[in-house]
Amino acid sequence: MRIGIFFGGPSREREISFAGGKTAFEYLDKSLFEPVPVFVDSFGRFILLQKELMYQSEIREFYPAPGIQKDGFKTYIESFPELAAADVPADTGTLITPADFKNHFEFAFLAMHGPDCEDGAIQGLLEWYKIPYSGPGLMGSAVGIDKILQNEMIALVNGQEKKSWTLTYNQWVPKDYPLLFQVLKKHLGLPLVIKAPHQGSSIGVAIVKEDSLDEFVAAVNQCFFQIELDAATWKELDEAEKLAWGQKIANLDEGIGFPVVFHGKTIYHPVTLISELEIYFSEGNNQALLSSSNAEDQVLIEEFVNGQEFSCGCIQFDNGAPLALPPSEVIKMVQVFDFNAKYKPGASRKRIPVDTTLEKNREIQQMIAAVFQQLGINACVRIDGFLTEEGTILLHDPNTIPGMSPTSFIFKQMAEIGLNVTQALTYLIRQSLRERIRTGKHTWALRALLEKLDAQITAGVAVEKPAEQIVFDATDEAYAEARRRYDLLNAEGKKRPVPVLKAADGQFYQLSNPLMFKEYVSDVEALLHGERHPLLTETSEKAASITTFFAGAVSYDITRIESPAL
Repeated sequence: MRIGIFFGGPSREREISFAGGKTAFEYLDKSLFEPVPVFVDSFGRFILLQKELMYQSEIREFYPAPGIQKDGFKTYIESFPELAAADVPADTGTLITPADFKNHFEFAFLAMHGPDCEDGAIQGLLEWYKIPYSGPGLMGSAVGIDKILQNEMIALVNGQEKKSWTLTYNQWVPKDYPLLFQVLKKHLGLPLVIKAPHQGSSIGVAIVKEDSLDEFVAAVNQCFFQIELDAATWKELDEAEKLAWGQKIANLDEGIGFPVVFHGKTIYHPVTLISELEIYFSEGNNQALLSSSNAEDQVLIEEFVNGQEFSCGCIQFDNGAPLALPPSEVIKMVQVFDFNAKYKPGASRKRIPVDTTLEKNREIQQMIAAVFQQLGINACVRIDGFLTEEGTILLHDPNTIPGMSPTSFIFKQMAEIGLNVTQALTYLIRQSLRERIRTGKHTWALRALLEKLDAQITAGVAVEKPAEQIVFDATDEAYAEARRRYDLLNAEGKKRPVPVLKAADGQFYQLSNPLMFKEYVSDVEALLHGERHPLLTETSEKAASITTFFAGAVSYDITRIESPAL
């Protein structure tokens, strides 16, 4: 089956999307699927990408094409609106239209995040052209993008009480800032958590910890994706600092992004913006308001929750019943868990399951499964939450297209039921195809596609593959390389990789699949001699029918061996 891997898109999460696209491109089961990379640019155009470009470090390395960037700035294609109707260079790829999709692939694997990508827009387009796609359908996607609606619907399912306030743009009036801050402090207390309601990857998230009006105003503006800039601050910057400021605006992980709306004009490039600001302030104006053309119209303000933070994936059995995976606890090493902290090595640690009682872990799973089902989500989701000091479970932010780097939460948790990255991707394609059939559209053609895929999966699992040991030392560098080799061998589908760790005690240990999904080799060594957590055993037993279908017989044992095979 040809799989169109959709990544990029217009949202602020496009680089995270690129990382997920790379995962699918590299680790899809090559005996079942042919990956076809489809880059979606900021103008919403679909480009069959040259495959070698999938190994670039970021989108701006290849798009816009080298030579387009100017004046030393590194910007995205939307800074060059004149290119919206231009041809794509042949060494980048080929433009295709949705009517052409069926000529290039039978299934769309969606690795895109945020507005237009995760909210039902691209899903609806694909349904119109009768292309099955991965992840939840229209209803689950629409709910999953709106943090304000999610809060209300989750509360209807589990009765949770979490204080919040929705602030609209029309209510955000400068002269009312002090009064609004006082009201929010009284209603929600400090700290305040402020969120852009349609973003993911911790973009547009700020925490107001101090009783500071300036901090509050800056946080709300950040989540509206706008900047209030005064003349004095601007004039204090030297030329180099102004250039660095312009580049920061263009960086989607820390700036508001282009195009920018300023003083009634839409501005596409840092050079133009800096020039316009120079003129504006030279005319005696004291305050400038810069807003992203894709600004939020409202922000969500919530009470700060003290407790253990966790993230829990939920998948489905063939009949549509939910299976909550083992929840992962997020142990933060930084004060504010924003975009940069989230993807910065060492900013957090992850523990599976949550460090609490078995009963409380089960309760988390039960609540996750109920929300998954009642919110109309299917195929796969990751839902975040808190376990408070009083033992209360508070859920928020269903992610209908979870992050998909090889060590993302969803893959770590699916590893605990015995599936490696390749098998997890196969599960996601297969179950999504099953869910598309339930919509009653293009039914018999999709049933035929599913029947063929099931037969191929069954035949592949039945093949006895020769084993290949991956022997590595107890260093983080060696472990990272062993994980990559493990994933690549699984994707090639010709051999069965057997990871063997030479531990710090000098002994060799044959590892189980879950131990190839930890962050550090010290995490692996800590689990070599202990008992497997009962929740992990319990969940893998529940998932046995899924695991057996996609992976065959799976062992969770860790075996000490005398020495690796030569």
